[in-house]
Amino acid sequence: MQKILFALFLFSITLASSQEKSAYLQTDFFYGNILSASADTRAFLQGHPTGLILSYNKRHKGSKNWHEHFNYPDTGISFAYQDFHSEILGEIYAVYGHYNFYFFNRLAKNKLMLRTGIGLAYATNPYNKETNNKNTAFGTKINSSTYFKLYYQRENLFKNIGVNAGLTFIHTSNSNVKSPNAGANIWALAVGVNYDLEADKNTILTPSEESKYFKQPIKINIAVRGGINESEINGTGQKGFFVASAYADKRLNRISAIQFGADLYISPMLKDFYKIQQANPYANLKETDSFSRVGLFVGHELFINKISIETTLGYYVKYPFEYEGRVYETLGIKRYINDKWFANIRLKAHAANAETVEFGVGIRI
Repeated sequence: MQKILFALFLFSITLASSQEKSAYLQTDFFYGNILSASADTRAFLQGHPTGLILSYNKRHKGSKNWHEHFNYPDTGISFAYQDFHSEILGEIYAVYGHYNFYFFNRLAKNKLMLRTGIGLAYATNPYNKETNNKNTAFGTKINSSTYFKLYYQRENLFKNIGVNAGLTFIHTSNSNVKSPNAGANIWALAVGVNYDLEADKNTILTPSEESKYFKQPIKINIAVRGGINESEINGTGQKGFFVASAYADKRLNRISAIQFGADLYISPMLKDFYKIQQANPYANLKETDSFSRVGLFVGHELFINKISIETTLGYYVKYPFEYEGRVYETLGIKRYINDKWFANIRLKAHAANAETVEFGVGIRI
């Protein structure tokens, strides 16, 4: 409880320091279930997760052209506390940056909204070989976390106080930086209240000055990324890896582009995994001395101001031996430094199993 109060104190200082008048606070309490992905995860299914999400939300009314393109969304920060009611999993404290996207009429009294958040989470009781070897969800104290919330919101129902309710999905894992890394996925029902900090309730939205018509030639992207990870076998050790990507994209409009390209993965941890699996007579591994993989992918890029979100679906055409499957998907965030150069963070997974979190830079020409 002391940790929660301290986090709330820090959160309140952040809110108090803001000079943005067109903003509101929100509190959500949630109750849900852990999704069981495998037989290993059932060991820690001891109770129903509960928690709270506190958020500060800043409205956008059209001061930037991209605001209208996305129906004038909110941006904000969130603090989340999760209690798994499990001696194995413990508790989670997380901080996120988020967007709130509005469906339908932005100025309606009754709003249907989607929130997407990404951030870092602290696990109080991660895996320990001697004292907590059943926690295959979290191999480290620091983890990445994402959450989505589809919800109804009504503001200023009683003076500045409103209500909100909906469904929340929260995913937490260390992206296989260190094994084990089964992660935890929560579906939950969330209800809460919001408090409007804006004195003037007469909202006026400013239209974009950009033309609705947009055209751009095909662009070529080259990116290099890297990081550390560990194979799915506990104790094999963390190794560095390297990724090179080359792909073309074609803008469909101001906010969307489609992609097609290739990834080269050089993962030294695969060599250690292969040597260990050779001793297993049931592994049925084919002989190889090559441990790099090449994948072809199709993808989509969503442009939000200087930030964009990339999603891809790939298939390994060079696949030296069985590891997690030939199909993979990625979710990445780009931050454009200028019209050409960008920084990139990307998560790669095979279905629900994360393999890497990649950090890199690239150029779009």
